[in-house]
Amino acid sequence: MSIQWLYDVIQQRRDRPTEGSYTSSLFAEGLPKIAQKVGEEASEVIVAALAEDDQRLIEEVADLSYHTLVLLAARNISLTDVQAELERRHKK
Repeated sequence: MSIQWLYDVIQQRRDRPTEGSYTSSLFAEGLPKIAQKVGEEASEVIVAALAEDDQRLIEEVADLSYHTLVLLAARNISLTDVQAELERRHKK
């Protein structure tokens, strides 16, 4: 599984909501809820980094990554857009 594969699945859930899908439910709740989840997960990454074991940190980074991809999909921002920005910064 790749990040692109996961992002593609997220876009599919956005474009063709699936009953019982957590991803589809996030899109149904809208951008404020998605952004809130990103903030919550970022806080949990900080806590895990400072006070928990490596496995917990891995789990929280995975959650943050997933919710960030949902946020990007909600705003119609592609992974290519993010990659281009990272490349632009590297050239500075």
